[in-house]
Amino acid sequence: MRALVIEDQNDLRRLIQEMLEDDGYCVDTAPDGAEGLLRARTVSYDIVLLDIMLPKLDGWEVLEQLRETRHTPVLVLSARDAVSDRVLGLDLGADDYLPKPFERSELLARVRALIRRSAGQTKSTLQIADIEIDLTSCEVRQAGELVSLTAREFNLLKYLAVHRGKVISRLELYDHLFAENDDAASNVLDVYVSYLRKKLGADLIQTKRGLGYVIP
Repeated sequence: MRALVIEDQNDLRRLIQEMLEDDGYCVDTAPDGAEGLLRARTVSYDIVLLDIMLPKLDGWEVLEQLRETRHTPVLVLSARDAVSDRVLGLDLGADDYLPKPFERSELLARVRALIRRSAGQTKSTLQIADIEIDLTSCEVRQAGELVSLTAREFNLLKYLAVHRGKVISRLELYDHLFAENDDAASNVLDVYVSYLRKKLGADLIQTKRGLGYVIP
């Protein structure tokens, strides 16, 4: 999953980035509203975390302009915690509003919930035949037995499972699973798909030649 953090405070921006990366997200950042809006309009993110008091373009303007073209889930993170601010943010199109300071666990839980809902999923555990994927603990069980997956294997499985039934192109998978500075080889997706098939069954992920991958 790919996230964008738009936050002007360097220390906080890095902290949020580390929190998300530790939880398996690919994270891009922007230090001001203008750069953040440009990135949010040109890259397909799974979620945008948006501060309000930003230089160049404040968070309200970013939100308003983003909603003209994009439905990306937006979580507002702001020190402005008055009811009127939260109402304004939600009315402008934010999907959630979390006042600063916040706890790491709550931030990550809200991010997971927004991404699940945007993909039409309501539960934190996904079931595919005898495979159970826990999106909170990042654990996978098959027939009740824990299956050991690397972080990249889990993230690939999670993305395909959250979008179950939809053919996901290789380009979309690269965009959502690899950081901008990742030097991923062109066949790296095939390699990780083969790993998942060996661990979870050859029929779990289907290849749609010329289109991408799908979990039916």
